[in-house]
Amino acid sequence: MPSQTEEFTIGVEEEYQIIDPTTRELSSRVEHILPKAEKAIGSEVQPEAQQSQIEIGTPICRTLADVRSELVRLRYEVITAAAKDGKQIAAAGTHPFSHWDEQQITPKERYQDLMRDYQQLTRELVIFGCHVHVGISDRSIAIQVMNRTRVWLSPLLALAASSPFWLGTDTGYASYRTEIWSRWPISGVPLIFESLTDYEALVQVLVETKSVAEATKIYWDVRLSERFPTIEFRVTDVCQTVDEAVMVAGLVRALVRTCYEEVITDKPFHPVRHELIRAAHWRAARYGLDEDLIDVSAIKAVPAQEMVESFLSFVRPSLEEYGEWDEVSSLVHRTMEFGNGATRQREIYKQTGRFSDVVDLIVQDTAKGIASV
Repeated sequence: MPSQTEEFTIGVEEEYQIIDPTTRELSSRVEHILPKAEKAIGSEVQPEAQQSQIEIGTPICRTLADVRSELVRLRYEVITAAAKDGKQIAAAGTHPFSHWDEQQITPKERYQDLMRDYQQLTRELVIFGCHVHVGISDRSIAIQVMNRTRVWLSPLLALAASSPFWLGTDTGYASYRTEIWSRWPISGVPLIFESLTDYEALVQVLVETKSVAEATKIYWDVRLSERFPTIEFRVTDVCQTVDEAVMVAGLVRALVRTCYEEVITDKPFHPVRHELIRAAHWRAARYGLDEDLIDVSAIKAVPAQEMVESFLSFVRPSLEEYGEWDEVSSLVHRTMEFGNGATRQREIYKQTGRFSDVVDLIVQDTAKGIASV
């Protein structure tokens, strides 16, 4: 049974695109939209690195129903604020055709520091992710949980992939955002840590050697949050629909709870080669749900559906115990049947040959299920 001292709370952050409805281009209007959104939701909305981005963060949630209602509320308020400025909001990992050199860096110290330190990487950082926080108060246990979650990151990435296009080109990737982000020096799947002391020592070395300015600029796909007592998962593209975001949040929390139980019951842990996990991660970004993924524990390539079903089987006891199995499994199976965001974008482009229609689809998906929008 899960520890009574852990609630495994959830927080979700989503990064959105600001869209000009006439041209369907990205629009650098965050300074105009943000004050309108802040009147409705306060600090739950923030700027991001580019002025054509805007980010929301839910309050602490305890159930998936909480996650859903908060995402609906926050998406609604940001969409409403954008509409007052004559703009739209879109949730996808990349914009299909807007160019990075036409975007403006947000004039905020943190982002200006990124520009100073990372130069061209920051200029091209026109990508949009979903970050899921799961509460664990004991950071020593959290490190061991983090070690065990690494082998399941690739099916998460494949399910949520929503960035097939970049600069008006089909990249051949389901999540090209992943490839753009992978160029950053402290990113990707972390190595295994022997202990919290081991983790903190590495963070200290990275800061002392000026590899990063401070610990919040370590951008691993899964990491300990420096601001909250949480494990933060940063692996997925932002989800086009609320349903997909709820699916990802439910899977992430069930993964954390399952691995937490393995840690506190001292279940044997068999480390997987980092190179193999990186290969699995790349394959999920490349193919999404359309080709084989890598089962890193079995050390073999398997059909994506089989890999996702293995993931579901792994977390099923946790989902069932918390009454979440029916909702999460149905959302997963619906995604496998109808495709992730990348699949749906490609289908529209194949039908019409117009990237403007792809943007319209993303805008519609972003508002799907949100009343009065």
